[in-house]
Amino acid sequence: GRHTFKIMINYIHEPTPLQCGQAVLAMLTGKSVNEVVKTLNNEKETTLKEMLLFLNQNGFKVENKRLQAQNKADLPEIALLSLETPRCWHWSLYYKGTFYDPEHNILSDFPKAARKYYWKIEKISEDIC
Repeated sequence: GRHTFKIMINYIHEPTPLQCGQAVLAMLTGKSVNEVVKTLNNEKETTLKEMLLFLNQNGFKVENKRLQAQNKADLPEIALLSLETPRCWHWSLYYKGTFYDPEHNILSDFPKAARKYYWKIEKISEDIC
């Protein structure tokens, strides 16, 4: 269908334990973590508001609706993930069956998390090369 996403995700490991959000944004937009940090003017934990605004400004439409996932089958084609990992709440990225996790590398299933939330990333502007 015409809603198929065609984005190349190059895995980025979080430069610091607080920069999982910046790493997810960098993976999705093809920018460097440094560029994301500069744009957000934030090198620490990112808020949902920052995440959604940045994606929006970079041509992504994100449904501002937090949904809970029990397992991988619940997820849409592409999703922003917020996971309650043993260490902290943590941002992660899911795309077409693969988890691109800034802390736990590339996974075929969720990293260990008590609760898993996601936001569906809907439409990507055509004008992004």
